[in-house]
Amino acid sequence: MAPRTTKPKKNPTALDEPAVCKPCGGTGNVPTTVRVGRKRRPVGQQDGLCLNCLGSGTDPDA
Repeated sequence: MAPRTTKPKKNPTALDEPAVCKPCGGTGNVPTTVRVGRKRRPVGQQDGLCLNCLGSGTDPDA
């Protein structure tokens, strides 16, 4: 039986760029619904800071 040859595995994501944050998609901003009135009806959205990456856009767990 021939000996097995193994090739070194490359991890292209670790070499190229840091991982992108999933909730904000790398932008650092997430949409937040604005509610007004006594019944708290939604009227629109505004940008808010992503609490997962704190606005950096990179995945903190990577």
